[in-house]
Amino acid sequence: MKKPSFAILAFVLTGLVSLHAAKKGNAVTDPAAAAKDPDFAIQGEYAATDAIGKGSGSHGLQVVALGDGKFQAALYQGGLPGSGAENNEFVLLKGETKDGKTTLKAASGETVVITGDTATGTKGDKKLFVYDRVERKSPTLGKKPPKGAKVLFGGVEMDRFSGGIKLDGDLLEEGVVSLDSFGGFTLHLEFRTPYKPKTKPGSQDRGNSGVYIFNNYETQILDSFGIKGENNFCGALYRKKPPMVNMCLPPLSWQTYDIEFTAPRFKDGKKIKNARITTRHNGILIHDDFELDKGTGAGGGRPEKEKGQIHLQGHGNPVRFQNIWLIEK
Repeated sequence: MKKPSFAILAFVLTGLVSLHAAKKGNAVTDPAAAAKDPDFAIQGEYAATDAIGKGSGSHGLQVVALGDGKFQAALYQGGLPGSGAENNEFVLLKGETKDGKTTLKAASGETVVITGDTATGTKGDKKLFVYDRVERKSPTLGKKPPKGAKVLFGGVEMDRFSGGIKLDGDLLEEGVVSLDSFGGFTLHLEFRTPYKPKTKPGSQDRGNSGVYIFNNYETQILDSFGIKGENNFCGALYRKKPPMVNMCLPPLSWQTYDIEFTAPRFKDGKKIKNARITTRHNGILIHDDFELDKGTGAGGGRPEKEKGQIHLQGHGNPVRFQNIWLIEK
């Protein structure tokens, strides 16, 4: 009997791991399926406007589903992150849905009641806001590759990635590596984290992936919606630097990374210039020409190089990608 190839075994094992992880964490990758959960309609953002980087108001509210009608929420002063929020601090509220309305309360006295698509915030006898649920979109979502760009994934076919059969319809699954190696570049990439309400917010099992440049420098992907940005949450240079703003949108929203990367330089085998990175998450600057003296996380222990591949990490979490293209410097 002919033995199965390593490629086939790898594909089968990958599928089993992903299936087990999805079953264990109740991950949902289809928005239509998630919509059957009434908590999904409540989770999200409530604000005076839905425009990223343009709108503001007296407050901004991000509501996170925890499963079984329970929620936590972040209440910002000035608007939502990237749209008026005065800083990265927020008031934490907790609550649940009962008798057709969701009530969230903070230790500092704020109360939010959500009925239908409308959230009303109060503190004592003072009304703070009445906001409808909004669905913000990145201003670079759907951005077309300019002339001279190399399309790494445009849908239907895997184009320039390896890793077995890694397509979910016309979307790319996590756990793939670019066929080509690059030096410095400008990268546009769109991703979507799954809906996993029963997994604790901030858990590394809540939509974990990452854009790993050269297998050295990782920009983390994680469902970090509605929580404080840390150095291992979405947008972070993994375990090295948190994002300046937590621009994570709700799970199953399409999000964008626009990354400017300058590769390290070597002479006679010795590094003479460090790598540098500028990153915009959903159009908002989160890393500004940051100097990388070495790799991030486990990548810090690997030799740096002037050219390398791009890895879209797989951690057993069903993260999906679309519209990936790159311009070499």
